Amino acid sequence: MAMSGTTPPPPPPPPGGGGYESAPPPPGGYGAPPATPPPNHLVWSILSTLFCCLPLGIAAIVFSAQVNSKWNAGDQAGAHASSEKARKFALWGTIIGAVIGVLYVILVIAGAASLDISTSTGS
Repeated sequence: MAMSGTTPPPPPPPPGGGGYESAPPPPGGYGAPPATPPPNHLVWSILSTLFCCLPLGIAAIVFSAQVNSKWNAGDQAGAHASSEKARKFALWGTIIGAVIGVLYVILVIAGAASLDISTSTGS
């Protein structure tokens, strides 16, 4: 019944998938679990630019834009450094904007008080 000269089919793979074909390596390289990129602080950078301090906000936006591109290129250290720089520029822009806002309110109140004093004494 069997033809002579033919080779039998290969045996089935062992249960549990013992070979490389059945289980590809996990993403992330070298068996490490996949990591998430650092936060890019883009929203904070944009809001800092619009409402607080334009020069520091623009620098924050530039560094925020670098985070994901560096991460996707495999430069994890550069992505973390850009994330930190974006956070620092956005933070300092927000602080400077808040200080200028408080000083503006104080000057407006002082100006209104001095205007009120000069009009009441001039009559």
